Amino acid sequence: MIAGLTALLACQLAGEVLARAFALPVPGPAIGMVLLFAALLARRRPVPEGLGGVADGLLGNLGLLFVPAGVGVVLYLPLLAQQGVAIALAIAGGTLLALGITGLLAQALLRRFG
Repeated sequence: MIAGLTALLACQLAGEVLARAFALPVPGPAIGMVLLFAALLARRRPVPEGLGGVADGLLGNLGLLFVPAGVGVVLYLPLLAQQGVAIALAIAGGTLLALGITGLLAQALLRRFG
């Protein structure tokens, strides 16, 4: 279990170092996740038991990670109420735009490879 947690934290640290060293616009933990994925693919064996146990434990408590976001929403509730229409339009517009682009990309890829 300690080895699994150490592996996760080492990958996150490596991602942070790479993100800061090369001024990448990608968060360090995302880079660390890619590094972990690449390391697991390179092993060509099942995921180590300790790493799987730590990952399951973190996923089991994932709801706790949303507490800070909920506190932020409550803290800025007056601002959200004041700008609610603009925020709702931005979310809806961004969602529709993302869906449209995804659909167009899927059609283009199906025509090309399907």
